[in-house]
Amino acid sequence: MVDVPELVAQAREGRPRAVARLISLVEGASPQLREVMAALAPLTGGAYVVGLTGSPGVGKSTSTSALVSAYRRAGKRVGVLAVDPSSPFSGGALLGDRVRMSEHASDPGVYIRSMATRGHLGGLAWSAPQAIRVLDAAGCEVILVETVGVGQSEVEIASQADTSVVLLAPGMGDGIQAAKAGILEIGDLYVVNKADRDGADATARELNHMLGLGEARSAGDWRPPIVKTVAARGEGIDEVVEALEKHRAWMEEHGVLADRRRSRAAREVETIAVTALRERIGDLHGDRRLDALAERIVAGELDPYAASDELVASLTGD
Repeated sequence: MVDVPELVAQAREGRPRAVARLISLVEGASPQLREVMAALAPLTGGAYVVGLTGSPGVGKSTSTSALVSAYRRAGKRVGVLAVDPSSPFSGGALLGDRVRMSEHASDPGVYIRSMATRGHLGGLAWSAPQAIRVLDAAGCEVILVETVGVGQSEVEIASQADTSVVLLAPGMGDGIQAAKAGILEIGDLYVVNKADRDGADATARELNHMLGLGEARSAGDWRPPIVKTVAARGEGIDEVVEALEKHRAWMEEHGVLADRRRSRAAREVETIAVTALRERIGDLHGDRRLDALAERIVAGELDPYAASDELVASLTGD
């Protein structure tokens, strides 16, 4: 058994081993997970969570690394959750993002964690919300969440981040992809990376046109800016940070940040509750209650929806 209060205290001191152990408890759904979350709850709420998403090859990892450098120059502690595809053999993360961000490995003000999706759709790992909570409690002022880059299922990042950054690159058909994937609805900031390539200006114009065709905005509403960068050389990254800070200030002024965080917490509670209920239902295979309901359905006495209502009522005590 882990000494959770001691582990949390060490994480607060910035000890990377303690942070790593806490996230491992989260990923492994440890029996002590409830104790961990209870200990972290009073320590969270201070971090600014930025999600970075986009199709594979747009330079998400390079952009994330450049943002880490920018925030470190500003003296901020930074946490990075780089969600990698799961290994088909071990189920673990392939660690590609961590390799590309190795320049920050020796910086005590940066914590980088690769997480495996483990088959979870939406570009994020199932345990990402709890891992964000760990980094928040550990004193990270900015948390960058880089998604796996799986294309149209990337929109889940919008439900986990305070600000969502969508990256595109010229010559990849990203303009059409943006319209298909629904990312015009989730982006708070759009970055056209690899802007030294031909077609960067055209990509930015096309994106600006599509944003203009989107929902009508009232005076004072946030209009997502478009920033061109060459992340590999650090060009345009300061402008990205400036745009992020402007969005954060706008959200705080209009109460949007608090609303987003409440919605995030509500979804987290819902996910945990549904998962717990699913596990209880999974334990019912061979249970007489389930067999009895199945027999009534086959006999035409009950339809599947009514049977489901009865089953849920029996599990929840309603």
